[in-house]
Amino acid sequence: MPELPDITVYLEALEKRILSRTLERVLINSPFLLRTASPPLSAVEGKKVVTLRRLGKRICVGVENNLWLVLHLMIAGRLHWKAEPGPPGKSQLKVSKSKNHLAAFQFDNGLLTLTEAGTQRRASLYLVEGEERLRALDRGGVELFQRLIRPTAQDFIDLAIFTRILQSENHTLKRALTDPRLFSGIGNAYSDEILWRAQLSPVKLTQKLTAEEIHRLHAATRDTLIEWIERLSEDAGAEFPEKVTAFRKDMAVHGRYKDPCPRCGSKVQRIRYATNETNYCPACQTGGKLLADRALSRLLREDWPRTAEELG
Repeated sequence: MPELPDITVYLEALEKRILSRTLERVLINSPFLLRTASPPLSAVEGKKVVTLRRLGKRICVGVENNLWLVLHLMIAGRLHWKAEPGPPGKSQLKVSKSKNHLAAFQFDNGLLTLTEAGTQRRASLYLVEGEERLRALDRGGVELFQRLIRPTAQDFIDLAIFTRILQSENHTLKRALTDPRLFSGIGNAYSDEILWRAQLSPVKLTQKLTAEEIHRLHAATRDTLIEWIERLSEDAGAEFPEKVTAFRKDMAVHGRYKDPCPRCGSKVQRIRYATNETNYCPACQTGGKLLADRALSRLLREDWPRTAEELG
């Protein structure tokens, strides 16, 4: 699932391409994609894009008349851009017949398309009017950076706010970081990387943390997210980001089961529960202890997200 760094880089690319451009036409190829009936999609056609925003893991495109197109890519949704003039007539725009092509957004300077790999249709598109309706889609988690596009380390929330939110409920660290009601935009992949950098166990409880451990986690969260925003932006360069994935070869532990930890060389281990997986280094994070799925079954059942939607 694209997370804060991936969505940030998508927004940077979209800002360069569609901000102040006219959205000529929207075509939907999947009956499962659009989750709202009013206003109709025709309401945004012919309108200019006036702002772009991230809402958790959602991409929000604001057009004239205070209308918002809100895209949630979920696990397998991806965006693609093809620079080309808009069609002289709306009837010329066609969506690919491929089942993976869910929607097309024709702008006056190019075509933005949405695809979703696999057979499950989890990606969603909402069209809402006004800030109040937009805020209703917010899961409530704090934004970690003051600036949503091109944030810097100086934009990161301060330690006191981070601590208050982190310890507002007694969850495992993995759950706390990925809970969209607490922190906005962090999911399975980057939570693994953050906890590895902080050298903290994914199942340590938030209210058992020392002040020093919270300080490490605060710094690790900031540095991990900034590092990956910069990496992904550099990788994309002037091109539209096409290689958005939750599994990257340069990640320390996420998706690296049984690979050597880049810090100590121990084999990366994992906890699996339903469709979710947590990767960690036992030497660096758990004092050499292996976290067995069976032994943690009750904890995981009560404290782990059960569906991709819960990671929201």
